[in-house]
This record gives sequence, C-alpha cells and structure tokens, in this order.
Amino acid sequence: MKQVFTISIDEELVQKIRDRAREGSFRNKSHLVEQAIKRFLEGKWGS
Repeated sequence: MKQVFTISIDEELVQKIRDRAREGSFRNKSHLVEQAIKRFLEGKWGS
C-alpha cells in the first residue's frame, strides 16, 4: 500500500528529478524518488 509523504525539496533538485523521470527510466517522479531512497537505505548509494 502506498502512502502520501509530503516533503520540501529545493526547486533545482525538483527540476533534476523531473528531467530524469522524463528520460524514461522511471514511471514518474515518485518512482524515481522511491528507488533512490531504497538504494540509499540498502547502502547501494554511489556504488
């Protein structure tokens, strides 16, 4: 089950997220953020 999670993000970072999501690797912005958080928490960040 998905839950809404409200956060504040710098506008420049939001634009980068939008741009990357439009490249087609992700279904949408939420999918991109979810995958980034998952990788971070699994310790796979930057490897």
